[in-house]
Amino acid sequence: MEKESAAFRELMLQLFRTRMTFRRAVQRALKKTEAGITFEMLQVLRCLWEEQGISQQVLAERIAKGKAALSNLIMNLEKKNYVYRLENPSDRRNKQVFLSEEGSLFYKRISIALDAIYESAGVAIGLEKVKSMSADLKLTGDVLEKV
Repeated sequence: MEKESAAFRELMLQLFRTRMTFRRAVQRALKKTEAGITFEMLQVLRCLWEEQGISQQVLAERIAKGKAALSNLIMNLEKKNYVYRLENPSDRRNKQVFLSEEGSLFYKRISIALDAIYESAGVAIGLEKVKSMSADLKLTGDVLEKV
């Protein structure tokens, strides 16, 4: 039991380190392309690229940010004309967030630099290993949901 606990603790530490390394790689790509956005802003744009019109609450959960922090991110993205908010017709207290046409064009442009990161890392690691690691991480997440 003690060995499993220590091994799992090391796995979570390595997962955290890998996330931070990934974040730095993305930040370098954003800087190199002179994108003028932060990693967190990119997370918002990515979520909206995948699903338009989601609520701020759902968006906050998906990028693991508090409502106040998300509100600031959205406000900064609105200033750049990349996103806009509309009242939810069924619940006027909730706002839905959308990727603007300009935001969509910007995301397409910036995703080329991001795809280079994914391709380079994917080739270096190998498809079978990536699939295996992905399945293992999904299992880990599923187990942690039940703890």
